[in-house]
Amino acid sequence: MDILHFFSILYDGLIGFLGIGPLINMYKSGDFSSLKTLQGIQQAIGPVIPFLLIIEIIRALLYKKFKVINYKIQFFTYVFNSFIGRFISIAAVAFCIGLLEKYAIIKTTFTWYWLIYGYVVWELSHFVYHYLAHKVRLLWCLHSTHHAPQTMNLSVTYAHFFLEGPYADVIRTSICIVLGVNPALLFFIMFIDGTWGAFIHAGENILKDGRLGFLNRIILTPSHHRVHHAKNPLYIDTNFCNLLNIWDKVFGTYIDEKKDVPIEYGITRKMNPNNFWDVYFGEFVYLFHDVRKAPGIKNKILYIIKPPGWSHAGDNKTADIVQKDFVKQQQA
Repeated sequence: MDILHFFSILYDGLIGFLGIGPLINMYKSGDFSSLKTLQGIQQAIGPVIPFLLIIEIIRALLYKKFKVINYKIQFFTYVFNSFIGRFISIAAVAFCIGLLEKYAIIKTTFTWYWLIYGYVVWELSHFVYHYLAHKVRLLWCLHSTHHAPQTMNLSVTYAHFFLEGPYADVIRTSICIVLGVNPALLFFIMFIDGTWGAFIHAGENILKDGRLGFLNRIILTPSHHRVHHAKNPLYIDTNFCNLLNIWDKVFGTYIDEKKDVPIEYGITRKMNPNNFWDVYFGEFVYLFHDVRKAPGIKNKILYIIKPPGWSHAGDNKTADIVQKDFVKQQQA
């Protein structure tokens, strides 16, 4: 590989990360007519989150709060995933649509009133995926990489195990298609949700108070998602939705950030946050050891499907138990 080819790959990677490729092509051609279309608008909005991340880093540098460790592992994760998982989610979504669309219980169209219905259904599907990702140990192994960072910033958006996206999209797409969400409407909702889902990872360097004023009472804000990423006993396993808080309130997992309970980010097991392999594969290693040592086939299977913290010996330390014990102590 010559030096020019190397820099070409680096340039393409940077342009892809920033999401400005379509805008550059528009500028070069002088044809901006696509901005009148939904796809063009999406392409124009796409670079917002990467540029906010850059602003966040610049602010951290200016206020002397920048630490490489707060961004390093997320960066390595993004690069690693870009090589092995780029097209898997797209294929998973297309497969689910092709397989399940004929079984849809109703038919919807791309209209504003079906958008409301579709978004409520989407949030339900996101809640199901996200809840299972915290309550099934094997799925937590996929999701824990996203919760491993010990600070909150926009780079956390990119910290995912490469198989989590396909798993999430299979669950969410299947539920939405069966409940009648039109594929075109679904892709539009995915775009909105993806943009907002990235924004709610905005950290204190760029948005000190994540409550967003009166919006905190209506939708899920960065404040709510900071709570979701907390390992505090009071906050653990809450706020699973992304934008609408309806299903968290229905299922009793909704909680506001408490001013007297500072957020502690990260996961509860001992972990080296500066070690990519521990962050990315550590939960799988711990699960493997538990399964290997468990007596009998039944217990081995239970370690895989039970919540993190479950033990065949009965000394369970699942999130529900830890949270209930904490609340009892506070009330005593």
